This record gives sequence, C-alpha cells and structure tokens, in this order.
Amino acid sequence: MHVAVFSQYHTNPDCPATSRHYTLLAHLAKTHRVTLLTTPAWKGQRLTHEFAWVPEGVEIREAAIPYENKMGPARRALAFAQYARWAVREGLRMEKPDVIWGISTPLTAAWAAAQVARWRRVPWVFEVQDLWPAFPIAMGAVPTALARQQLYRMEKRLYQSARYILPLSPDMARYVTNLGIPAAKVITVLNGTDLALAARATPDVVENLRQAQGLTGKRVVLYAGTFGRANDIPALVAAAEALAAEDSDTVWLFLGHGFFEPLVAAAAARWPGRIQLVGGQARHEVFAWFALAAVSVVSFLGLPVLDANSPAKLYDSLAVGTPVVVTNAGWTKALVEEHACGWYVPAGDALALAAKLRELLKNPALLALAGARGRALAAREFDRQQLAVRVQLLLEAAVG
Repeated sequence: MHVAVFSQYHTNPDCPATSRHYTLLAHLAKTHRVTLLTTPAWKGQRLTHEFAWVPEGVEIREAAIPYENKMGPARRALAFAQYARWAVREGLRMEKPDVIWGISTPLTAAWAAAQVARWRRVPWVFEVQDLWPAFPIAMGAVPTALARQQLYRMEKRLYQSARYILPLSPDMARYVTNLGIPAAKVITVLNGTDLALAARATPDVVENLRQAQGLTGKRVVLYAGTFGRANDIPALVAAAEALAAEDSDTVWLFLGHGFFEPLVAAAAARWPGRIQLVGGQARHEVFAWFALAAVSVVSFLGLPVLDANSPAKLYDSLAVGTPVVVTNAGWTKALVEEHACGWYVPAGDALALAAKLRELLKNPALLALAGARGRALAAREFDRQQLAVRVQLLLEAAVG
C-alpha cells in the first residue's frame, strides 16, 4: 500500500517539539510505501543530530516555505496558502497513492489532501490535531464574518469527504460528531508519548541533570512547551513570582520558546535562581527535565475550544511519573481526576495556581503516589507504538 502524507510541519526527535508523526511514520514505513509532503521549517531548529530527519523507508518531498511561532496572522496565512498550493501540485504529480493521510493543523493542509484525493480518486483520512478554524477564530486571527463562515463551511466539507476522521482527544471527537458527522467514521487516537525515549530518563541521568543545573535540594515546578498566546503564560509567570516571593527552596523552570519569551526572561531576571528560563530542548532529552520536576503545569487559556486540546506535555510528564496540574476544564481535567494523577486549577487564576502548587509541594508523598498512577496510565494507554498500530489499521481499512 502506498500512503501519501500531507503534513506541513514535520519534526524529528532532535527538535524542540513533539515528534508524534516520526513514530507513526517509522512504524508505517516498515510494511508500506510512505511519501511525506512537508516543509523543512523545523529542520533548522534541530538541537542535536541523533536521528535521521525522516524515518528509514519514508520518501520525503519538501517545499521551502518558512514558518515560526512568532509570525503574525497574515504571515502565517501566507505560509499556509503556499503549502496548500504546492501540496496540491505535488500530489497530482507524484505516483498515485492508495490512500492519503491529511494532517491538520493547519486546516489548509487537510484541504490540500482532500483535493488530491478527489482528483486521484482515492480515499483520504483526516487527522485533527487542533480544532480549526475554531481555534484561530477564538484567538481573533480571522477578523471578518465572511472569512469565518467560509472556513467553517470548508471544515465541514472536509469532515464529510474523509473516509475516517482521527481526532486527538475525546472532546475533539465530540465536536466533530456534533456537526452531524457519523460517529462510526470518527475514531479518537490520542496524541500519546514515546515510552522508549521516556525510558532514557533513568535516575542517574536525572540526578546528573539536577546537579548540572544547580537544583540539588530544590523542589522543581516545570512548564515545558511553547510560550504562545494560547498557553496562558502571563498567568504562569504571575504564579511563579508569587511562589518565588515566599519560597527559596522552590524553582520554577520554563522550558521552551515563543511569543512570551521576553516576559519569562524578565521574571527570571527579577528572581534569579527561583525562576529560570531554560530554552527549548530536543525531544529525546525533554523527558529528563520532566522527571526531575516534582510537578508540571499544562496550561492554556480558558477558551472552550482549547479544552479539547491533546497536549504532548501532559503525556510526557505522566510517562516519567511526574504528576500534572491542568488548567483546561475539558477532558484533561476529567482524565487526571479520574486516574488521580493530577489536579485542576482554572485558567487565568494565578493566585489559585500558586496556592495549589504550594499545597502540593508540602506533600511529597501525595505527589509520588499521583506520579506512579500517571506512569501506569501512560504505559497502558499512551504508548505511541500501540497508537501507530491503530493508525495503520485505519489507513488500511480506508483502502478496503
């Protein structure tokens, strides 16, 4: 079977980003021909060179279209349109695939996959990583009512034309079926995590990192991820400063980069040693940072569309036994409460977040128990190797 994969932003484990599709593509390429249509936008951000840019057996076609998190809405929209135009042209030139796998975000990448599938008369599978256009609309990035209406119409047509739809969370699946899409074609496949990479965070590795960072004897709170507009970073910084003002034994690490990096850097300068800006880390190294933390924070703005998110940092933290505090009122809140592997604090409430962290850090036994439950949950349900099997079976079923 020949699978054509439309994914605008390919990453590998050397990048400071989740590498979900690297794992899925590696599995799929063992038994099927795989052609990836993407861009090298993340290639220049590789922090190490331990992994090949694409897994063995994957054929890659790249369009030189730049992209970065700091781009404004207009520049992002241009990049999305450029990729869609190129991907349609390239998809019609390449040898005919048996099935097409279109990955959103952005929605335009899925649109390109759908167009090629229609012209080549092959089925396509739509993976929904984030809810588009609901997310950019909620963030104010689509200013006109006409544009919003057109995007919503396009979204529904894509759902209708896909053979299967693969949302990354149950809340995303509910959103899709609420639009009238038959539940039988909507199959949730969680974001998951790479347990083999998580296993590299051995006690010795973590202890060496702790010593190297001067964190011996310190209680660590970790935020790891994008410092983006959707991540409620100002509230995290305010909570970190509230803790720093009264607790010299707690260190809040901000690991990542993005729009609010200057805000984080300014807080770190005001509270040296108590708030630290670490910067991005390669995917295969990030697990040791999660493992040295007593608790990690998974935060987003308090918008309903963001409650559906399936953030990699949630799975990565639980995989190494570090419990989480989530700020979304959706399925992640239900997950951590049902499995007693984390806690919920409403988005935007810096004082409540600081108070909850203060309470938790005084109870290391509770944190350890919650962490053990999270690790067990990750082993049972979040293994990307098992998720890759599910994706392969769905792609094969689409061909029939």
